[in-house]
Amino acid sequence: MFAVPASSFALAQMAGSDAPPPALSKESSRQGLMYQAQIIRSNTFRWTLAVASVFAIFVIALFGFIYWQTDQYLIARSDRMINSQLNVIAALPGERRLDAIDEHLRQDSRGVQYAGLFGADGRRVTGNLEQLPPGLKINDSVQSVSVDRTLPTGRETRMIRVIARQMPNGDTLLIGREVDETREISRVVGQALALGLLPALCLCLLAGGWLSVRAQGRVEEVNQRVQRIIAGDLRERLPYRDVDEPFSKLAGIVNGMLDEMETMIHALAGVGNDIAHDLRTPLTRARLALERGRTNATTLEQLQAVVDKAVANIDQSLTIITALLRLAEIENSRRSAAFGNVPLHEMLREVCDIYEPIAEDKNINLRVAIGRPLSVRGDRDLLLEAVANLVDNAIKFTPEGGKVAIELLRGDDETIVRVTDSGSGITEQEREAVLRRFYRSDKIRNTPGVGLGLSLVAAIVKLHGFRLAIHSGTGGRLEIICPDNQQ
Repeated sequence: MFAVPASSFALAQMAGSDAPPPALSKESSRQGLMYQAQIIRSNTFRWTLAVASVFAIFVIALFGFIYWQTDQYLIARSDRMINSQLNVIAALPGERRLDAIDEHLRQDSRGVQYAGLFGADGRRVTGNLEQLPPGLKINDSVQSVSVDRTLPTGRETRMIRVIARQMPNGDTLLIGREVDETREISRVVGQALALGLLPALCLCLLAGGWLSVRAQGRVEEVNQRVQRIIAGDLRERLPYRDVDEPFSKLAGIVNGMLDEMETMIHALAGVGNDIAHDLRTPLTRARLALERGRTNATTLEQLQAVVDKAVANIDQSLTIITALLRLAEIENSRRSAAFGNVPLHEMLREVCDIYEPIAEDKNINLRVAIGRPLSVRGDRDLLLEAVANLVDNAIKFTPEGGKVAIELLRGDDETIVRVTDSGSGITEQEREAVLRRFYRSDKIRNTPGVGLGLSLVAAIVKLHGFRLAIHSGTGGRLEIICPDNQQ
């Protein structure tokens, strides 16, 4: 029933034998039996067996009901026929009654008709019944009785439907009939059950076994891939097929979760080094400044200058820590329940008012362009912080005499907040990298900052269900896209 592995046959042939070695054969048989037991114990096979059993019970009940209804109908029809025949024969005169009984029996080619005329003393006058059946009620409705009948093959006992009536002269007239159609119906019903139900049950069990094998194969494949993921292969994914079934939908959701986890793990793998690197520089400067001040400072003014340098470096370290804590707070935020209507046109003018003095100091033309008032659903403080970070970066990386623009636009089923500048812009290769924590391009390495601004913006945008679009090329252009279905 189960195939022996090819390696077993190879070993057998090498040994000069047509049969596999006994040890391998026993192992293969044991594995086959275990696999068969797993299929039988699987929930899929058990559910299929349960459904097949319910189906069989329903079919048997249905056939039984059909048989009972048909049997009742045939018996009722036979009773009406017997009663009608009795009335016809009983209405005939005495001399014609005997001829009618004999003619009635002669026309019975199937041998299912019974008739008899018995005198007042119980003696048979004519008919194919030897005697009055015991327990027969005279002048009653049609009833079932057991009668003995003499045939060329011998005497037989039959169960028939019969009615008896006493004639005015004291004779008793009996008319009966075998309802042999019921036996034929029971035979047909039995054959239908055997020919229809048993193959259907076998097919159900085979389908259950196939579904169980298929489900176990998929589960086993999932288990193997999950084991590889646990072992550290973060690129592994669950098997997915683009079909409308629950397992594939679940695999798609899990694969999306694994993609997110892989991204987060890769980000966390380097964030420790980034934090250590960014904190080490200001802390080392602070330590060196304090150490030199202790050694070389001779006046109060020199000592104060040393302390000021140390405080500035410590402040830079605190800025990094504060930015990290703020980023973690936003990423773990549950503030969506407090979302409200945020008028973006008012918020952008406020951001412009905040950064206008800073732009004037660098001789940068900062302007805000609002076509019409637009609003979104969100947290006003967080959205203000996101836009402010974009404007701060634009001013920071735009050379003197440049331009920075804040625009509020309406697209197809979406609202767009766009910040553009006349700086060097972001290259195509850096579009993904600039969202990483502590990332700082070589060309802006000497510019003040900790490399967390765009990470904060991305976290806020993700919290709101918006999208952050970064366009490459000369001049910076970043957009916060707010779809209507997220507002």
